[in-house]
Amino acid sequence: MLPMPVAMPRSMLSIAPMMAWTDRHCRFFHRLLSSHVLLYTEMVTTGALLHGDVARHLQNDGDGRAVALQLGGSEPLDLARCARLGEQWAYEEINLNCGCPSERVQRGAFGACLMREPQLVADCVKAMVDVVSVPVTVKHRIGVDKSESYGFVRDFVGTVSEAGCHTFIVHARNAWLQGLSPKENREVPPLRYELVHRLKREFPALTICINGGITTDEQVTRQLTCLDGVMIGREAYHNPWWLAHWDQHFFHRPARAGLTRESVEERMVEYMAREASQHGTPWSSIARHMLGLRQGLPGARRWRQVWSDHRLKALPARDVMAMAREVVRNSPPECAAA
Repeated sequence: MLPMPVAMPRSMLSIAPMMAWTDRHCRFFHRLLSSHVLLYTEMVTTGALLHGDVARHLQNDGDGRAVALQLGGSEPLDLARCARLGEQWAYEEINLNCGCPSERVQRGAFGACLMREPQLVADCVKAMVDVVSVPVTVKHRIGVDKSESYGFVRDFVGTVSEAGCHTFIVHARNAWLQGLSPKENREVPPLRYELVHRLKREFPALTICINGGITTDEQVTRQLTCLDGVMIGREAYHNPWWLAHWDQHFFHRPARAGLTRESVEERMVEYMAREASQHGTPWSSIARHMLGLRQGLPGARRWRQVWSDHRLKALPARDVMAMAREVVRNSPPECAAA
């Protein structure tokens, strides 16, 4: 039998940064479901911040608590400037991406390929630590390409920790920089949780969190018996209602009063109307993040079809919600959706 979960800091249960997914609208949605989980932005490159629209990239919604900014870059001075911007915009953590394997990121000489240059990563961390008061953390893989040497990731963590990074979020797969797509890099390289556990044993003073393939309460609880935190990725996005009991189950805090799928949908519609009036944001750009809200329930597939029907984009979001709820009411009880 697994041990009962213990209360823990909110930062020790988090939702992974996911490109094109964890934008500010997604984070608003996830915050409705959990008050205490740590949320991450999509990766924001230093170039986008230094030469683009800072407000567009750093605007945050919800209550502003427990949100981390993930940066992509490899120039220490640029990262320092961007980390300072992140702190000014009230992000509670600055995270450096050393795990993304995409070709575009490799061309920018950052992401997972940085694991081959631990001293450069240490210099980047040191530059950020020197200019901000919030924690600077690193998200990385256990290795690069098909090398399975534990010594590689051990030496990376050891070098970077000396620069002032005390928290490492470890995706427990290698990153194959050639021959696999980003999607395949999340599925093909085998998960090796034991290497992450070994890092914690070797660096007990560091905060070591794990990411990769974790989809159930039981798995989260098991990992927390030997590690400091768990980061959940796509399961949280595709099955967001899972988050609804995290505050009570893992953080030992009261669940939000009156929290139901319907109340969350209502709050999202209010948010869509506000975004439309203030920024001209189409509701479809926001609704896409909540399409998994009714996963597994009768009528869920038809509910998703309504909310994702681009022929309805000209209608107000509240009218679309009424249509979606109507198809749920008219669905036969056995008509559950995947």
